[in-house]
Amino acid sequence: MSSGRKDATHQREIESLYAIKRFTLEISSINCHLEEVRRIWGRTLGISGPQWMILFAVSDLDKDDGVPVNVVSKLLHVDPSFVTAQSKLLVQKGLLRRAPSLVDARVVRMSLTEKTSRHLANLAEQYSAIRKFVFEEFDETELTAFTARLATVSNRLGKVCRRVAADFDF
Repeated sequence: MSSGRKDATHQREIESLYAIKRFTLEISSINCHLEEVRRIWGRTLGISGPQWMILFAVSDLDKDDGVPVNVVSKLLHVDPSFVTAQSKLLVQKGLLRRAPSLVDARVVRMSLTEKTSRHLANLAEQYSAIRKFVFEEFDETELTAFTARLATVSNRLGKVCRRVAADFDF
């Protein structure tokens, strides 16, 4: 390989590394902004950002018979014991209901209270305006493709986490 080709290949590798670092920093920045929005919206109900996410997940997943704790924990990538503990606090605040499944009493299903449903409905217009502003440059096909690529990166990072943890016996 000629010296010029080696230099060009090396330059592309360096640029690629920069692009990867920039990508990870942008994803971290996006996560920080999302956490701030969740914290602000959670504060409107006197709850934390993670508790807000539990309510939001239940709202999204509930099809009139409640959502199992393990389904919410998988969606949020947290331990089921965290969802259990936080959901109990949300029940105490009158924002969530927990009930054993009619099919399997070992499974706890969560659903929103009327108070929480009304609160989320009141935020719907603001949430819609935010979605429109943030994603205005994407059409549905582009957003679907972009989301699929992000999901691929997320899945691969999950595998990397498991490998790294195994390497260090965590």
